[in-house]
Amino acid sequence: MSVLTRDEAQLRAQLLDVHRYTVELDLTTGDETFDSRTVIGFTARSAGDTFVELKPVELRTVTLDGQPLDPESLADGRLPLKNLTAGEHELRVDAVMRYSRTGEGMHRFTDPSDGETYVYTQMFMDDVQRVFAAFDQPDLKAAFEVSVKAPEGWTVLANGITEQRADGVWQAAPTPLVSTYLVAVAAGPWHSVRTEHRGLPFGIHCRRSLAPHLDADAEEIFDVTRACFDRYHEKFEEPYPFDSYDQAFVPEFNAGAMENPGLVTFRDEFVYRSAVTDTERQTRAMVIAHEMAHMWFGDLVTLKWWDDIWLNESFAEYMGYQTTAEATRFTDPWTEFGVTRKAWGYDADQRPTTHPVAPENVDDTASALLNFDGISYAKGASALRQLAAWLGEKDFLAGINTHFARHKFANATLADFIDSLASATDRDVPAWADSWLRTTGVDTLTPRIASAEGTRTLTVDRAGSRPHRLTVGLYDRDVADEGRLVLRERIGLDVPQTAAQPIGKRPALLLLNDGDLTYAKVRFDAESFAALRGALSALPDPLTRAVVWNALRDAVRDGELPPAAYLETARAHLPRETDLALVQGVLAFASGQIADQYLPAQDRPAALSTLTSLCRDLLRRTEDGDHPGLRLIAVRHLISVAAHPDTIAAWLTDGTVPGGPELDPELRWRILGRLAVLGATDEAAIAAELARDPSATGQEGAARCRAALPEPEAKRAAWEAMFAGDDLSNYLFTATAQGFWQPEQADLVREFVPRFYADAVAVGARRGPAIAQAAGRWAFPAHAVDAENLRLGEECLHGTGPTPALRRTLADRLDDLSRALRVRGGQEATREAPEA
Repeated sequence: MSVLTRDEAQLRAQLLDVHRYTVELDLTTGDETFDSRTVIGFTARSAGDTFVELKPVELRTVTLDGQPLDPESLADGRLPLKNLTAGEHELRVDAVMRYSRTGEGMHRFTDPSDGETYVYTQMFMDDVQRVFAAFDQPDLKAAFEVSVKAPEGWTVLANGITEQRADGVWQAAPTPLVSTYLVAVAAGPWHSVRTEHRGLPFGIHCRRSLAPHLDADAEEIFDVTRACFDRYHEKFEEPYPFDSYDQAFVPEFNAGAMENPGLVTFRDEFVYRSAVTDTERQTRAMVIAHEMAHMWFGDLVTLKWWDDIWLNESFAEYMGYQTTAEATRFTDPWTEFGVTRKAWGYDADQRPTTHPVAPENVDDTASALLNFDGISYAKGASALRQLAAWLGEKDFLAGINTHFARHKFANATLADFIDSLASATDRDVPAWADSWLRTTGVDTLTPRIASAEGTRTLTVDRAGSRPHRLTVGLYDRDVADEGRLVLRERIGLDVPQTAAQPIGKRPALLLLNDGDLTYAKVRFDAESFAALRGALSALPDPLTRAVVWNALRDAVRDGELPPAAYLETARAHLPRETDLALVQGVLAFASGQIADQYLPAQDRPAALSTLTSLCRDLLRRTEDGDHPGLRLIAVRHLISVAAHPDTIAAWLTDGTVPGGPELDPELRWRILGRLAVLGATDEAAIAAELARDPSATGQEGAARCRAALPEPEAKRAAWEAMFAGDDLSNYLFTATAQGFWQPEQADLVREFVPRFYADAVAVGARRGPAIAQAAGRWAFPAHAVDAENLRLGEECLHGTGPTPALRRTLADRLDDLSRALRVRGGQEATREAPEA
């Protein structure tokens, strides 16, 4: 299929003014396809040729101004419209469309728990063409009138309020002007909880099988929704621009959520059917806040072309975290941002595939899809946080409100955004944008402490080019407890400096970027690092500790800190850590990257033993029941790093961890998955567990366990399911891939490593971007940290086979592999170095 180029979009936008769409969908025609009828009213500003996009199973009829067009003229998803005259036109398209199993277009899902079927749309980028005919680009906004014929007993949700007509068809209220990718429909026998707030209908919706779990959390979800809605109305002068606010938790959703105006769709893992930590609840609150921010930035004002995707995502990411902190009970989400999201941005920004936050070379939609990464989200949000600190909150919001007023229900560019901000301040916003938004890579900041005339001064060395406004924390040892560090003061600092900064007496710890306001890697001087090794967990502020843990993580990845030293630090300090996001983040890095990739195979058992001991310490600390979230994290990770089956097998048999918690479905599948890796379970046990939990999540758990069994037949069956057939949904593909590769089974799966590259190329070309990305991310043999795997991958990457989505994902994974090889090589060099 053709991809839309920026040049084509600009030409079409010059030619056309699109007014309205009338879309009729019939979901009663069978399990494989649905009917789609579209009427588009538009004006041609001058005579010329153009095209409309559509990807049907069958194109029945097309008429332009009452005259039939040849359906056979459809090619590569484009229907040519030739010899248009200047003036008003009406295009009518009648087509048969195919349901998706990959989360793209109109996704169809049958719940294995009760046999109920649900469909929902994900129109992002260019997938509206899988649902109805459209002039599919973000700057051709129009009003949409959508009606849906659905099976009896279904409810239909859409961007506007829906009502069922006398003929049984569901009619949605017309939308204001919105982009094609933001149109949304969700249909099925939903379980719904409804309320009103400030005169608007609010609703939350999920599959019927999840109803008890949604009901249990409904008040929390509504509390967060109301609080964020009210806070945005304090920040923004423009009122909420749509007629209702529905939030639908839908199955097999590829993203975290999607900002469809008036109908936000979320992955339904956010309806918790097993125990979760408060940090996970905080993440759900942040995603609610993030998507609501899009109602203004993304939906009311929309990017003109996909090179400005950061204008959507960076703003929503920043506002999501900031508004969660300001308006909800979750007052410290920036710690989780620092240890999780920011690390995602740092990693992406150090790869060969890095790009500016605001890139200038997004030539087509396939290229644009690749930029939904840690740079557009986490780095962009970090840049906006830096900008808000530099401008001040008042001027920052004044510029934002100017932007909304100038461009509401229209489109805007980076230049428009910068101009709006500049109108509210005397600062040089264009220069800031050039430094932060048009450059790539991560700056590194290193402190230099000097003595002069009885006092000490600080100079910050900067490897990079950006200006930074940051805070320097000075910490002294507690006179009453040498193991504790107490804050002496925090000093505001601009980098580059105009002069050395006096700091008084030598602190035990000098921490750059204390408070995490800027986006940069930081290093420690020798005395500060020594102090941290003994007192990290005693630092008073979790955000301060997040900055430290991120710095240690960066040092490991850069080959400046041995992985074993990171593990030793975690072993010493994590048992005393109180912040759940930090415990989760450190354990995830220690197990997933250090133990599984950065340490040589012969050192992995010792690393798993260290992590097991650490988790047992956390379990002992939480025996009193006062820290259920911390205990849950410890239980999860102890299962994941178990080198022997006896303890966790006993937990599964007993249905509980001694001292709690009782095993819910998530923990039972987690244990069974680890037992499968260790060869301590079999197909009969997996089938029995699936009979106990026949839900969609249970199906995924069973697929993961079966792929993890250390048997040649199981590996061959899993491989065939992923790469030879097209039956696996996006979620079942991912679950199978997650189970397949295991470091403990390197010899067993060795033959599949060279097979991966050709098979991934084939499945990516055959099944589309979502499966291509899943194959590159989850089915990649990351455990095989060796030069041969890297050679095979680079040979594939430099060939012509991979689709853009697969090529980008493979490039990132191969860079991670190359980094792991360098880290391992540094350790080997240290081992082989002669003693002094």
